[in-house]
Amino acid sequence: MSTQPITLLANTDDTGRQAKLEAFDRLLTIMDELRTRCPWDMKQTWESLRHLTVEETYELGEAILDNDAQEVKKEAGDLMLHLVFYARIASEQGLWDVQDMIHSLCDKLVARHPHIYGDVQVADEAEVKRNWEALKKQEGRQSVLGGVPKTLPALVKAMRIQEKARGAGFDWDEPAQVWAKVQEELAELEQAQQNQDANAVAAEFGDLLFSLVNYARFIGVNPEEALERTNRKFIARFTHLEQRAEEEGQTLAQMTLAQMDVYWNEAKALGK
Repeated sequence: MSTQPITLLANTDDTGRQAKLEAFDRLLTIMDELRTRCPWDMKQTWESLRHLTVEETYELGEAILDNDAQEVKKEAGDLMLHLVFYARIASEQGLWDVQDMIHSLCDKLVARHPHIYGDVQVADEAEVKRNWEALKKQEGRQSVLGGVPKTLPALVKAMRIQEKARGAGFDWDEPAQVWAKVQEELAELEQAQQNQDANAVAAEFGDLLFSLVNYARFIGVNPEEALERTNRKFIARFTHLEQRAEEEGQTLAQMTLAQMDVYWNEAKALGK
């Protein structure tokens, strides 16, 4: 593996570069100290950190949805700590260190951007993505879908599968075609319900969700983010409904749907 410095093709603004390098060196120093002096940090393994890393990733995603720049900085920093932690553990086991990790990433980025570091010409972003997937297959991956993690949440996984299939040239041409597929899957779900076939209902419901994710991609909507925004909206309105019911000395079980609808619409009017 090459570890030679990359010759940049354009001038790079070095303003603050030394300060950034010093900040990263400070992080590495602190990691070394924690690993040798802190009882908790000394016990950690890749396996024990894994679920914490997943949690930190979701916290970063939440900060992004909240458009909270300071929280994004904090949570991105927590993730960076985890990456340095994994490298420190690998170094202790004689596997690789943070230098190897970073050079490996740099080598991959250079190899997968021949339109920047080579003589390949590309017309647009779509062609860059197609080249990216083709290069990954040349590296030995059996399928363009092989890079989709098995443990991704199903909604996110559906989006990534479709994006990768598109990168390989397998996709619809127009949004109208995808919407027609949504309608087709909805009709098949309705038919399965009429037939009272539980297995078919579950299968057709999955097909419908997959086609809706596909349509979301075509109209520029991230389905995971869209659903999470709706989740938050529902929580805010439902909480308002509970609070208003309590103010009236009632429980939701005592209220009619029409009464609850009044408070629900009140929450909507308040922008919740």
